[in-house]
Amino acid sequence: MGEDTRLTAWVKGRVQGVGFRWWTRARALELGLTGWARNMDDGRVEVVAEGSREACVKLLELLRGCDTPGKVTRVVERWSEARGSLGGFLER
Repeated sequence: MGEDTRLTAWVKGRVQGVGFRWWTRARALELGLTGWARNMDDGRVEVVAEGSREACVKLLELLRGCDTPGKVTRVVERWSEARGSLGGFLER
């Protein structure tokens, strides 16, 4: 079994006020991930998720997919080592 990883993704587009964070939380929980999603002042949503690399990659694919609420125009990602300090998956 692989080690856990941390995905940080910044999602740009019409992603605030459309249920995007709730949708992201539901997908992350289905994938067994922990973390959070929060609105940023510049209109983006920041998503931080920890878990298996496979689950994080799947979440990233979903964030870039066409079935998200609103309209995603760009997703920038950063990968790092899991810190293990996240519990559940929260909307902030």
